[in-house]
Amino acid sequence: MRYRVRHSTTYTYDDLVTDSLGVAHLVPRELAWQQVASYAVTVTPDAGDVTHDVDHYGNLATYFQVTRPHEELVVEATSEVAVGVADVPDAALAQPWERLRPLRQPDRAGAWAATDFALASSQVEQVPAAREYAAESFLPGSPVGEAVTDLMHRIHRDIDYDPTATTVTSTVAEILDRRAGVCQDHAHLTIACLRSQGLAARYVSGYLATEPAPGQDRVVGADASHAWVAVWLGDDAWLAFDPTNDQRVNDRYVTVAWGRDYGDVPPVKGVIFTEARKSTLQVAVDVAPLD
Repeated sequence: MRYRVRHSTTYTYDDLVTDSLGVAHLVPRELAWQQVASYAVTVTPDAGDVTHDVDHYGNLATYFQVTRPHEELVVEATSEVAVGVADVPDAALAQPWERLRPLRQPDRAGAWAATDFALASSQVEQVPAAREYAAESFLPGSPVGEAVTDLMHRIHRDIDYDPTATTVTSTVAEILDRRAGVCQDHAHLTIACLRSQGLAARYVSGYLATEPAPGQDRVVGADASHAWVAVWLGDDAWLAFDPTNDQRVNDRYVTVAWGRDYGDVPPVKGVIFTEARKSTLQVAVDVAPLD
């Protein structure tokens, strides 16, 4: 599938901002199953400095600084990308999950690169409740593909999708306690469960192309950023899956960036110099099929 992606982020303030420094993860990754034909990131007012660089995890990050006084800042990214389905060997899915713990098998090929994703991170703490929840899926000797799929089904069943239940800073313990959240929360809980069993799991940000209801036209701008999870299967193989929608990642998913948790790859973050007391944020995303 080929898509044109547009992601617009607008900040407004009740007083002048004299300096704004930011970093954005808005450019899709170049991958074996995903090719980026073009991309552009624009900042309004014009930024005196805009640069692109590859971060620690191989994501293309955009850095910018706006020194012109402003009460509104717009960061807009557009890209065209072709997406296929990642090849995941059946043999990799059939491995007992206990053999895929990089901290216990450090000499295994690919373990060094996966180790960082097996450790606790700032937004994915290793809480006993997550370990207990995961244990029901990770029975001794179970094939990793079956265990991960069972965990995905259970989280989809047990954790309601509710945008009002959590905030961007909600913890894994709070998500489990409230049994509700958004895609970020589903991903963080899933990662906590996987890491609690010694597995390596990364947080993946991107977009999911929506499908209009039968007989209805696409609503431009109705899409949104999305998040899912990838678990290490040994060597350089990873299985990407979406607990929010209870499915493996397919050619409707556009991968932008990955890290240990949301804190590594938010679409836009930064600091401003201002005396403003209030601000608003508006985000518009559109993922339009080109085929």
